[in-house]
Amino acid sequence: MMAGSALADKGMVKDGMLVNEKGMTLYTFDKDAPGTTNCYDKCATNWPPLMADASAKAEGEWSLVERKDGSKQWAYKKMPLYLWVKDTKPGDTTGDMVNDVWHIAKP
Repeated sequence: MMAGSALADKGMVKDGMLVNEKGMTLYTFDKDAPGTTNCYDKCATNWPPLMADASAKAEGEWSLVERKDGSKQWAYKKMPLYLWVKDTKPGDTTGDMVNDVWHIAKP
């Protein structure tokens, strides 16, 4: 049961895209590199990282990326995952293609 609770904060697949536990769409950022996030400050305010609990453990395609402050962020296939502040309800995808660098995360 402990492993399940540690993994509860990561995303899941729904309707062919990755979403968080509340059903909100997750995104990837073209300026990131596998295993590295480059979204901080104003970027992270608009695109909140999908943060991982301190006890979270990588599993399968899900991994963890360490942020500058030492906190952990979830990644899928090594690409860090984010939410978009303008998505207001589950299923919203208004962040797709913002500035041609943000994309819906897909399995």
